[in-house]
Amino acid sequence: MSKSNLHDNRISPLWAIVSAPAIWAMHFLASYMTAAVFCAKFADSDGSAGEVQLAVMIYTVIALLLIVAIAVIGFRHHHHGRQFTSHDDSGRDAQRRMIGFSTFLLALLSAVATVFTALVLVFVGTCH
Repeated sequence: MSKSNLHDNRISPLWAIVSAPAIWAMHFLASYMTAAVFCAKFADSDGSAGEVQLAVMIYTVIALLLIVAIAVIGFRHHHHGRQFTSHDDSGRDAQRRMIGFSTFLLALLSAVATVFTALVLVFVGTCH
């Protein structure tokens, strides 16, 4: 079995390319839903949201770990066997490198978006 066939049996590059934005979206929904439910049902009289901040930090760490793993997968697909080659070639290897590079860049963008989502909920420390 060639090295190319080994990569074909792992995670599909197309699944990897949508995974990082999906993780960011899940992080976004989990963070804001946690804040909304906590503030509506469990907040005390002063409106402190310390528990929400802790939950969002945990969500953020988990999301960033998953996004970094996807970025590593994308980077490995991008450097599949060759270094510093163009993405202009036709063929399966060039397509794999282009999708890997796109996965890597989307993972970086998703990591930034995840951090910015978390920062909003950390800076707003109350339910008011």
